Amino acid sequence: MAQRQGGKQQVARGKERVQRTLAAKNNRAEERVTRVAAQETRLSLRPVAAHAPQEVRPARLSFGQMAGLRAVDDPLELKSSVALVMDQDSHEVLFSKNDHAVLPIASLTKLMTGLIVSDARLPLDEMITITEEDIDTEKGSRSRLAVGTTLTRGELMHLALMSSENRAAHALGRTFPGGLQRFVGLMNARAIMLGMKDTRYVEPTGLSSGNRSSAFDLATLVNTASQDPLLRQLSTSHGYEVAVGSRVLQYNNTNRLVHSPDWRIGLQKTGYISEAGQCLVMQAQVAGRKLIMVFLDSSGKYSRLADAERVRRWVEEQRPLTTAAGNAYAG
Repeated sequence: MAQRQGGKQQVARGKERVQRTLAAKNNRAEERVTRVAAQETRLSLRPVAAHAPQEVRPARLSFGQMAGLRAVDDPLELKSSVALVMDQDSHEVLFSKNDHAVLPIASLTKLMTGLIVSDARLPLDEMITITEEDIDTEKGSRSRLAVGTTLTRGELMHLALMSSENRAAHALGRTFPGGLQRFVGLMNARAIMLGMKDTRYVEPTGLSSGNRSSAFDLATLVNTASQDPLLRQLSTSHGYEVAVGSRVLQYNNTNRLVHSPDWRIGLQKTGYISEAGQCLVMQAQVAGRKLIMVFLDSSGKYSRLADAERVRRWVEEQRPLTTAAGNAYAG
């Protein structure tokens, strides 16, 4: 009987130990849950900079957009704010849109740069070295021509007119007899001589929005530049290779229309900076006529080319008389 009671007591004590153990485990589990919950609360209250939404900067408006020029409709539904199509021989205007607007012209500037260098008859085989002065501090744009690269003046002309190489254009102005200031002075003097009253140049690349002109003035420049065989050849070249040290760099034309069998382009130049939008000027034969085309402040990289295609088809199909749209602006 005593043994049976002792056995019952041992069982009872065993149950108590099990209950105490389970209670202790439950207490520790509750403590862990409490600690985790407190930690999550602290984390949720802590500012999380890495995941904070960043401010979205609005796209920078072009001068044409700010002036409301892109809101002007035209019969051809062009994407360019400014357009001008002129018969080169008769000077008859076939199409115009905001043609007196004075806007930044981006790398269309390089046509005048090339014209000044070509007019000076400087030796094209003279070697010119790219220096720190040729680095773009205006827009911070990149270049494949590293400081120390040495090319001929002719090669730099080729890259500037065909591929819109900024360091090449700047080096042409910097090394001109009398220096960069004289070169820019000659650019402005040539513009005045040609009757380009709305035109002003401040540097030879077009990176500065201070380089400005109108469609009519640019048509005048294209008319003059297209009579220079060197400018015609270099601006319409499909591609060009230059040896830089142990490497050979392949450059291509920034205007893909020069590759098209539908086009007979005698001279061309593209341009872009945010203030100017996408720009394009060309001299081309269309429907048996030599035409000068100017497109400024187009809304997209390819829309300026699409506008040129629209104009070409329109001229071929309609044989148009003068068409004008929204020419009140003279900014």
